[in-house]
Amino acid sequence: AGTPQHIECVVCGDKSSGKHYGQFTCEGCKSFFKRSVRRNLTYTCRANRNCPIDQHHRNQCQYCRLKKCLKVGMRREAVQRGRVPPTQPHHGQFALTNGDPLHCHSYLSGYISLLLRAEPYPTSRYGSQCMQPNNIMGIENICELAARMLFSAVEWARNIPFFPDLQITDQVALLRLTWSELFVLNAAQCSMPLHVAPLLAAAGLHASPMSADRVVAFMDHIRIFQEQVEKLKALHVDSAEYSCLKAIVLFTTDACGLSDVAHVESLQEKSQCALEEYVRSQYPNQPTRFGKLLLRLPSLRTVSSSVIEQLFFVRLVGKTPIETLIRDMLLSGSSFNWPYMSIQ
Repeated sequence: AGTPQHIECVVCGDKSSGKHYGQFTCEGCKSFFKRSVRRNLTYTCRANRNCPIDQHHRNQCQYCRLKKCLKVGMRREAVQRGRVPPTQPHHGQFALTNGDPLHCHSYLSGYISLLLRAEPYPTSRYGSQCMQPNNIMGIENICELAARMLFSAVEWARNIPFFPDLQITDQVALLRLTWSELFVLNAAQCSMPLHVAPLLAAAGLHASPMSADRVVAFMDHIRIFQEQVEKLKALHVDSAEYSCLKAIVLFTTDACGLSDVAHVESLQEKSQCALEEYVRSQYPNQPTRFGKLLLRLPSLRTVSSSVIEQLFFVRLVGKTPIETLIRDMLLSGSSFNWPYMSIQ
């Protein structure tokens, strides 16, 4: 007795392969925990956050599996992150997985904390809506999700530091230019089920037929949108990084007619510096990570805003341009009493 093969995994009850990160666990739970912590992954529970975690169900809910790993005493700080100098404390490293990025994490600059706090609802909320069994989601649900993501981008901008202090004409100019880029970032962050995009397109084309060559061009644009989302997901961007990227995108001097270009530029630089400092401290074993994240941004503009409109918003708002809606949301002070929105 006492040898590992007679000891059960404290997480799922399978046969333990030894002590890992402070507890006896099987190889499966060991590698799940290591991967979750190393990549700083955020999960969502589709049920009530009390799913059974045993040998047969352990792969069904990653949120509850990670929660159980932590509850039984597996230690995040025991997961070595590459060769980190021993002087560097392993603090708050994985904070964003627990759904509350704001408490007791000195590593987050105050600026990033405020960016995160401005998110109107956690991205996991819309993530869970996406992830119905087998990822089947009705067209109406997808369009509603898209509307929420657009609202969320405007609400977030209205609540982050510095943006509300800009002149309202500058706020409108910045959001009108960047809403589609923010939308792509939100789509990647909430793992929007984009394999249904061709179905959406087909439904839209059925309602208002296009010429064959326009259909081909439209489908090409959908593919570009899908590719941008996939490339972001492949980088395993965490919530703090998404918030910084959104701020870098939003504070752009490319918007027409800005009253204070230098001020907007300084805000973009501040957001960029916050991201660089965060990535350097949190991912010391990924020296190229900051560059890879920044290099994703220019290509967000290759996703056509008119294609996003046609794909997700025509059913909701008809012919009203998104730019008009954004202006109205900013001026009205509330994006949730949307006069145009009637889900058909």
